[in-house]
Amino acid sequence: MRRPLMISTILAAALAVAAPAFADTTPTVSTTQAPAGQFERDRQSILAQAGQWRVRFDMRENVSFREGYEPLEEKLSAGDEIVRVVYDDGNRISLQHILVMDDDMGNHFIIKHWRQDWVYEPETVLTYAGPNQWTLTPVPADERRGAWSQTVWQTDDSPRYGGVGHWSYEHDMAEWTSGATWRPLARRDAIRDVPYDRYLGSNRHALTPVGWVHIQDNMKMGPAQGDEGEPVAIVQEDVVNTYRKVDNYDPKPGDDYWAATKDYWAGVRAAWDERIVASGGLYLEEEANRGAVTGKPLMDWAEEVQAGTLTTEAAIARARDLIARATVAPTH
Repeated sequence: MRRPLMISTILAAALAVAAPAFADTTPTVSTTQAPAGQFERDRQSILAQAGQWRVRFDMRENVSFREGYEPLEEKLSAGDEIVRVVYDDGNRISLQHILVMDDDMGNHFIIKHWRQDWVYEPETVLTYAGPNQWTLTPVPADERRGAWSQTVWQTDDSPRYGGVGHWSYEHDMAEWTSGATWRPLARRDAIRDVPYDRYLGSNRHALTPVGWVHIQDNMKMGPAQGDEGEPVAIVQEDVVNTYRKVDNYDPKPGDDYWAATKDYWAGVRAAWDERIVASGGLYLEEEANRGAVTGKPLMDWAEEVQAGTLTTEAAIARARDLIARATVAPTH
């Protein structure tokens, strides 16, 4: 029996990020479209990220911009991950990542990982606005023309970050690149005592002959010293996650999990959407180990649904109540 590489590391990575119902927080789509050939090529480039993959996670801090701060050693791990299409209605595509791992005893470890939602020519995008806060940000008409937004959601379908960019096919390469956007700390940093509290990062998704690659250029930012001011740069980090198409593991445990819980997660997405639409954004307390305080209960209820010890309807009711309570900003 094959042993997955660094299971504990991958489980931790899964909790670092992810992870809308069809119409709620999904931004309104413009009726103006790029030429049909370009639009469909973009769609197929996005859909090409679905499949069965071996993923290599490579994270490394490179250059320090604060005296006395030494960049961390590189962090490498790997795992098996399936990516399934949640929905595709033309202008909107949603892809769910699910880690599928096992050990020498034949035990399976399934983790609902992050989710990426793509919207063509979005009028708004949900962006991170600093600790515990996200906002629906308007996208100017000239910036959304021919563009796609990508919104990334954490494992419990709470928000992580969003950005807007264009697919390019220059130099015989299919590549989407976002502008720089704010992002909350990933678990690998949130659980440590670090001088930064957010990232300013850009995303690149590019197809390769064997799959695709997700590249992040993150500037880790900290509060200004002394008087209040703009966040300051601490250290630059590259994250390169490569997805190689493989067929040497059984994806069925991951697909079984998704088949059993997808209706529950649809209800969870709808609950998040309603809260985001109601306030034009979201307040949600962040937690170092889970990304959000809602992480553990929402994930646990999904496991109970799959086990048959909790009905989908009852789990959704619990989720809606939890999300409603967790997204009320404290008054001072």
